[in-house]
Amino acid sequence: MPATATLAVRNPRTGAADHSISLSTREEAAAKATALRANQRGWEALGVGGRCAVMARWLDAVKAQAVAIGEADAVDTGGCHTSYIQGFITCGNIGGWLEDAPRAFEALEWQSMSTSMPTVAVESQLVAYPLVGVISPWNAPLMLALLDAVPALFAGSSVLLKPSEVTPRVIEALFETVRQVPELAAVFNYVSGAGEVGQWVIEQADTICFTGSVPTGRKVAVACATRLIPCNLELGGKDPCVVTESADLERAATAVLRGAVYATGQVCYSVERVYVHESVHDQFVALLVAKAKAVRLNADNPRAGHIGPFTFAPQAAIVAAQIADAKAKGAAVLCGGEIEDIAGGLYLRPTVLTGVTHDMLIMQDETFGPCIPVMAYSDTEQAIALANDTNFGLTASVIAGDAAEAMAIGRRINAGGIFLQDTFLTFAKMRTFGSDSFGWSGYGSPRIGPESLRRFLRRKSLLTQTGPVADIRDDHHLGSGT
Repeated sequence: MPATATLAVRNPRTGAADHSISLSTREEAAAKATALRANQRGWEALGVGGRCAVMARWLDAVKAQAVAIGEADAVDTGGCHTSYIQGFITCGNIGGWLEDAPRAFEALEWQSMSTSMPTVAVESQLVAYPLVGVISPWNAPLMLALLDAVPALFAGSSVLLKPSEVTPRVIEALFETVRQVPELAAVFNYVSGAGEVGQWVIEQADTICFTGSVPTGRKVAVACATRLIPCNLELGGKDPCVVTESADLERAATAVLRGAVYATGQVCYSVERVYVHESVHDQFVALLVAKAKAVRLNADNPRAGHIGPFTFAPQAAIVAAQIADAKAKGAAVLCGGEIEDIAGGLYLRPTVLTGVTHDMLIMQDETFGPCIPVMAYSDTEQAIALANDTNFGLTASVIAGDAAEAMAIGRRINAGGIFLQDTFLTFAKMRTFGSDSFGWSGYGSPRIGPESLRRFLRRKSLLTQTGPVADIRDDHHLGSGT
């Protein structure tokens, strides 16, 4: 019997390959999909109440391992504040759906008489997609995997997860808790490997949730279209922040810095472009640079620093190339700007750039690093035009003298989430409602809020004739006036 192939996994803090994963085969992916599909029928038959009872037991298992799960996430990502609480964030995700799923089902159900044919009773039936494929990324590896997997399970689907091969440790820790709940383990499994394993998941699933880059997202969309199955894609952003002349600049600089460099800027809704009114541009930049220089790397202590290393080593090269392109085209780097190799980890201190223009890569392409390019604008119309001059449209921020001024600008920016008087407010939408992405940032239904359950359900209509049936011999009288 041939030995199982393995793949080395790099530690982002040391640069060493100190872990490995067994690579799934195409046959293994197909076998797991077949088993999940067969078990899904019983899972859906439990009803939302029965599934909630099982998921409540899983919540207890996750609570017991929450610290260990966070530790595994921190090793995967290089450690930041959010990593260590990922186990508890997972508890919040599951616990939130325990409350929201029954109400979400109730909101989708319908039973009434037809308004167009008053003798026909109309009743809905919700039918889960049997097998949901989730292909998740290396940044926030646990949170982004479960943002799709958890509601899919509550909806009544089985889930086959393909996590990133860059950050597999936390998924292994998670599935230790899954195996403690046999009913859940029967409908929730994962496969390991690189891009081709994701392709095999697409071959087997009935619908796909993908989070990642635009180029890979295009391939996923084409593969799903070939099979005529739906997909939901989140493909990142190039999120702007507008700072007006009347804004509290101290507040604005604080918000922009956090929004741009939190988790080393490796967040889909990080601030990646800043537009500041020309009358306050220099003052804002001075404040921003001073605050940026005070940010501490976590190289000596992952729990003490503010930002960590690049989780994925090639991302450091992408960011370095954008900085080099900007400098070659006339931008000035006021702080940061150099990738630092510290004990094998690749770090970049918060990097503030000025003199940037929209012909620079750092103002066009997703950076996914702690860079803050700042550009002056002359009036509100120009600020809005600059903010909308992008192929992306995930989130945007506006910081103004008051909320009304910020709202007026925010309503005209093309993005799914608009943060007013602050940045990085996506979590405020959780359990509230979802929003759509604009442009290249995504495709499909919202993935946040109770309505996101709808992604995994098909709604049937059951129509009952309670009156006399129509006679075809009477059809020629319709519209004749006789």
